Amino acid sequence: METWKRSKSDIWFDRINVLFWIIVLFIVIYPLYFILIASFSNPDLVNAGQVWFMPKELAIEGYMRILENDQIWVGYRNTIIYTIVSTVISVVLLLTGGYALSRKDLAGRNVIMMLIAFTMFFGGGLIPTYLLVKSLGMLDTLWALVIPNAVGVYQLIICRTFFQSTIPDELLEAAVMDGCNNTRFFLRIVLPLSTPIIAVMILFRAVSEWNAYFDALIYIRDQAKQPLQIILRDILIQAQADGNMLDSSSAAEQQKLSEQIKYGVVIVASLPVLVLYPFLQRYFVKGVMIGSIKG
Repeated sequence: METWKRSKSDIWFDRINVLFWIIVLFIVIYPLYFILIASFSNPDLVNAGQVWFMPKELAIEGYMRILENDQIWVGYRNTIIYTIVSTVISVVLLLTGGYALSRKDLAGRNVIMMLIAFTMFFGGGLIPTYLLVKSLGMLDTLWALVIPNAVGVYQLIICRTFFQSTIPDELLEAAVMDGCNNTRFFLRIVLPLSTPIIAVMILFRAVSEWNAYFDALIYIRDQAKQPLQIILRDILIQAQADGNMLDSSSAAEQQKLSEQIKYGVVIVASLPVLVLYPFLQRYFVKGVMIGSIKG
């Protein structure tokens, strides 16, 4: 059997392609890696530009200041609760809504989709939304962070496209002939075939909710109910304020500590997401590509 021989141009193309993506990978990963090593390094050396690839003069005072704050653990608990509840509600609504809108026998589905897509371009604004949340009695509650953003239009479109391209009409017809109703078909057949898109939606929603702080800043006043991002923000602001209130020598030391806290806050806030992502990454890529190629 005659084997295909690669030309020099193919070989050089592969080399350049690999080199290009190595550079892109470095550009993407290095900032996070720098924050990690800077959080363990002497801030004076970081500010002097002497920290590049390895920590220098190991220092953990920033992490000690962050972790000794009891509110950190309260924030972690609140954020985990908010993320789990928000993700479960959002994924259920996205999957059921996306599947319903993908069905050709749904009367007026195009009109419904147009009305939903309309909200991507036009909104009521911050003040009307705040007044609505207040009138519903959701201020200082979990629901103020969960209900208003429960369904993302972009994610709904991805779900609808996935179901349209993955679940053929013939499969439903065969199930109906065997006596299967819509609910059983969705639970027994559609969901088991939708593992990639479920993982994608979980990742989208969980990351979004974990990093969210603006809604909590607007709607949550009770410190015991504040999520991690707000508490980390308060710690950083407090560290900077403490430095401004001290004399020059003490202020310099406090400024150094503030720099360490700044980098440590990023790592503390990002660590759970970084741990979760590798387990969902393969589903994430597969689910997004299926919807984009066949949609």
